[in-house]
Amino acid sequence: MDFSLSNEQRSLVNSFKRFATEYLTVENIRQWQHDEGLPDKVRRAFVEEYYRHPQLAGFEDRSGSLLAQALINEEMCRVAGASLPFASDIMHVRILQEFAAASDKARPLIEEYRTSGKLAFSLAVTEPAAGSDTMGMKTKVTRRSNRLFLDGRKTFVENGEYAPQIMVAALDETNTQATERPHLSFWLVPLDTNGIEAYPIDKIGQKILPFADLSFSQVELDPSWRLDDTGMAGFPRLFHVFEISRTLVCAQSLGMAQAALEDAVHHAQQREAFGQAIGDFQQIEQLLVDMEINVRAMRALVYEAAWAFDASCSDKRLAVALMKRFVPQAACDVASRAMQILGGRGYTTYERASWIWQDCRGNQIADGTDQIMVRIASPLLKEKYQ
Repeated sequence: MDFSLSNEQRSLVNSFKRFATEYLTVENIRQWQHDEGLPDKVRRAFVEEYYRHPQLAGFEDRSGSLLAQALINEEMCRVAGASLPFASDIMHVRILQEFAAASDKARPLIEEYRTSGKLAFSLAVTEPAAGSDTMGMKTKVTRRSNRLFLDGRKTFVENGEYAPQIMVAALDETNTQATERPHLSFWLVPLDTNGIEAYPIDKIGQKILPFADLSFSQVELDPSWRLDDTGMAGFPRLFHVFEISRTLVCAQSLGMAQAALEDAVHHAQQREAFGQAIGDFQQIEQLLVDMEINVRAMRALVYEAAWAFDASCSDKRLAVALMKRFVPQAACDVASRAMQILGGRGYTTYERASWIWQDCRGNQIADGTDQIMVRIASPLLKEKYQ
């Protein structure tokens, strides 16, 4: 059994380490948090590097390796010490390849992304009253006088104010076929369509990622905006997409936790109190050791879940749920301990540990809360060991 990365994987990580070291400096991250976004040149530099590697971008309409995508997101977030938009971009491209590969919509959008580094659409799934309970969503498509209309609300839509199109998940009431679950459809809707309103969300962390609330009131849909074949999308396919996003969120949390650990170790070795480095005090040593244990456990869970997804293992859903249950919470704990070691400085925005704590705290909610992961994992465990 070999736990080390392959030569190809190490080379891939090193490529993005060079990218991150050049662009994702502490000074730049601070500025981009204030600006709530990245400069276009940084986005272009990322996609140029990304599409150089077939294991990331995939071949033709096939998605790349989720493990490879997790590895580069971990490394970039380790260097940056902050959440970055690249994981969302990767996930959104994968969603296009999942739902629109057979249509004529995916290729132009992906080509535009490869050229500009900016996605031309946002993803709208979560609702104010339907976060963890995805099947409780109320946004729906109805047919009236032989015309299609979209009504409802979405929240925490990344780039919802700025992306020119919105990929909207909605219940499809035009499909009357009897099924166990409600019918779900995906639509690519222009942001400037009549009846759409966008409102910014002010949040405590993940400042580089702008989020918005979106409302849809009697938005008339062109039938050609449908991304999926009627009846073919469904909630199982959406849950499959969640496995991608949860893995990438955890990869980012892992990278940020590693950054917090490295900052804490460096400070503990440099800072002196009572005539010696604080890292020589047993209580600080215990904090550091526990942080290292958490980071190693996080890494094992992230890599296993990504590998299981790529290999289509029978228990991949369980692996992803266990990972998402543990990793963001553990990352938050690592960041909190780093803040404690840094002392008063750790409680300021000057130190990355404070950003990391805020970002990882948000990841305990994003793409499925800690609690919903228990609800997913528990029946799978009972089935596994019955």
